[in-house]
Amino acid sequence: MTPRIHRFLERVRALAVVTALIALMGPAYAVKEPHRFYGYAFDEVTGKYLYTEVHQHWYDGDRWLSGSVRYFSADNRLIGEKTLDFSKDPYIPIFHMRFLSERYEEGITHLTPGKIELEMLSEGKRDKSQLERRPGMVADAGFHSFIVDHLDELQAGKILEFPFVVAGRLTSYQFRIKKIGEGVQEGHPVIKLQAEPDSLLRFLVSPLLLSYDLQTRYLVEYRGISNLHDPATNKSYPSVHIVFPSKPPLGAPSALPAFDSGSGILSAIPDKN
Repeated sequence: MTPRIHRFLERVRALAVVTALIALMGPAYAVKEPHRFYGYAFDEVTGKYLYTEVHQHWYDGDRWLSGSVRYFSADNRLIGEKTLDFSKDPYIPIFHMRFLSERYEEGITHLTPGKIELEMLSEGKRDKSQLERRPGMVADAGFHSFIVDHLDELQAGKILEFPFVVAGRLTSYQFRIKKIGEGVQEGHPVIKLQAEPDSLLRFLVSPLLLSYDLQTRYLVEYRGISNLHDPATNKSYPSVHIVFPSKPPLGAPSALPAFDSGSGILSAIPDKN
């Protein structure tokens, strides 16, 4: 594997987008009552519990306004956090994500009708970029909204293609998503999806496997690369299994982090306007 592809896997965060960001939208919620839930991440191979995602999101009817995700280790130490703002585009949020021990940050800082401004900080070096804003573009947690809005088409067997903005690489990649099966989870019908780069990169990286509840339109299961790093190797967990059940699964910590973030949530990189 070339160093460039290795860096793609470790820093791109494109394939990691759904570790915390696409499980965020479902039925309508009032603005004053945030939708709160946990994601439970396990090692796909060993079954070891890895980390907890703490989600808190606000809606105006069916419209997703904003949200936050915090990441905690198995012993409940805060290891990362993200804020999201969908006021300008339902599929391209203004967002800021950072991981504390890695000195790593990334985000979309500004949107105009023609441009997307990206920023990242890695190992003390800050880089910025501008992308042309094209029709159909998707970024970060907007990937989930895109799936939800096209779930009926996916269920009917349509393959969807879209440009995916990757703040961690200051660029975009062509992606595609398709239905690969059906199932039942917690008594509800589930659609199983596969997302991957729509290029030769798909032969170098594993696909993302997603399961959506067709009744609630929630993401209920994710399998693939993680956006968090294993502290033992300083590399992304290569294969995680994240579930979003109504009750904590077997193997989850007995005590979970609180939903209220207090001063622990990092404010999003402010939009310039």
